[in-house]
Amino acid sequence: MARVASRTAGAAGAFAAPRTRCYVAPVERLPSRVLRYDTLAAVDLGSNSFHLQIGRVVDEQIYLLDSLREPVRLGGGFTRDGRIDRATQQRALEALGRFGERLRGFPRAAVRAVGTNALRVAKNSDQFIAEARQALGFPIEVIFGREEARLIHLGVSHSLPSWPDRRLVIDIGGGSTEFIIGTGYVPERMESLEMGSVTWSQRFFPDGRIDKSAFKRAEVAAANALQRIVKDYRRTGWAEAVGSSGTAKTLAAILEANGWSERGITPEGLERLRSQLIRSGDASDLKMPGLRDERLAILPGGLAIMSAILDDLKIDRLGVADGALRQGVLYDLLGRVSHRDMREATVREFMRRYHVDAAQAERVGTLATRIHADLGAESAEQDQLLLQFAAALHEIGITIAHAGYHKHSAYILSQADMPGFSRDEQARLANVVLAHRGRLSKLEALTARSEDWSLIFALRLAALFYLSRGDIAAPPLSCRANETGFTLSLPRAWLEEHPLSEAALDGEAEEWRALGIRFDVRGVSEERARVLSQGA
Repeated sequence: MARVASRTAGAAGAFAAPRTRCYVAPVERLPSRVLRYDTLAAVDLGSNSFHLQIGRVVDEQIYLLDSLREPVRLGGGFTRDGRIDRATQQRALEALGRFGERLRGFPRAAVRAVGTNALRVAKNSDQFIAEARQALGFPIEVIFGREEARLIHLGVSHSLPSWPDRRLVIDIGGGSTEFIIGTGYVPERMESLEMGSVTWSQRFFPDGRIDKSAFKRAEVAAANALQRIVKDYRRTGWAEAVGSSGTAKTLAAILEANGWSERGITPEGLERLRSQLIRSGDASDLKMPGLRDERLAILPGGLAIMSAILDDLKIDRLGVADGALRQGVLYDLLGRVSHRDMREATVREFMRRYHVDAAQAERVGTLATRIHADLGAESAEQDQLLLQFAAALHEIGITIAHAGYHKHSAYILSQADMPGFSRDEQARLANVVLAHRGRLSKLEALTARSEDWSLIFALRLAALFYLSRGDIAAPPLSCRANETGFTLSLPRAWLEEHPLSEAALDGEAEEWRALGIRFDVRGVSEERARVLSQGA
């Protein structure tokens, strides 16, 4: 089917459907989805480096089997108009091709690849990701900054000994810096600021030239960015502060190797390194213990950001953790394959926060799941999950206004922080929810992804059948999809007895027809309807 979209016919409230128990509104008993895997893999498409990490699962813990790192420097390949240049793209695609070779034979559900700041801000991100998916052989998700922060905290927490008090985690990446305060594995505050070692080095230290005034400008700019979070973070407080990823590890290695810090990162040690860099005048000429050549170009930017952070947050010593984003992705993936999906927890929280009618969500979700199964489309487990999430959340906008509530629901889902969801998942979820009622013409620009249209059709029809919001028994029904559209079969006698319902279905058919998609409602004998329904 080339294209599809959706609208809920507004006329009839007489629809109802059977209450089979394949869906539960609170999302606490979702059906089993994927097998458990003994080996998992995470791919981190960072703004500085790409990482592949493969781990073996033993007793709910992940033990490293293999890791690959490619210094792609994606964030350093931007043109003036905000696009990733072709040379950088090619370097990235070659790296992903090597990762894909190592991942060959892995089940799709056992691999998760995430993109961070560079792919969040690049104007040609979609074009690059399409090629990157082909090179890697697996889907690539672009995650929001706070989701990146959550995953970083998860990775760091699993790499450190248990700690009963609040811990501050700071991760300076190539294009963004994440700040998390959490206890145990639970984050309490998460922020992502758009400043990173690559972008700051390019902005304030072009061509590697270093002087005192450039450092001052870089530190002041970082301090200005920090003002948004400093007050709240200092008020919340923490008992231990740690850094993660390349910048923190590099700075700690340099300070310790040169005797400027006994352990970790200190303001005094950073000041001595800063003086050394200014004396050198050029990052490319710098030689010192603990500094790898590949970090030379981005060291000044990372140092300026770290100095501002320690100064503004009043940190006397910053420890360094081995865990980072890629470890967090692995543990989050472990949760998904072990049926502890963070997305389910987020959906439950949204249902609570927006006072969702759980019984109605269950009715719609049960029927939508059944209709989607009837369509016979081959869809990924994640698509089926997305339909269930959409059914659970399609009415959250009612708390804002009943009129046009589907638009409010879609806006919330597209704009809110939703832990566990990628940017693409939120966009798809919002689109499906937006489409469950109203005119279909608003989705004319939606790309021809048959799985999305099947999800939209299923949710739309289920919501239409339950306009009455009751548990009234419905006739046997079945749905089918083909290249031209959809077919719904119902007992002829039932349609004759429910003229309002039949009129609503006619209106629905007109909406689909306006997009060039057929939706045929067939009246069949009661016996034939039961056969079709049971066959589905």
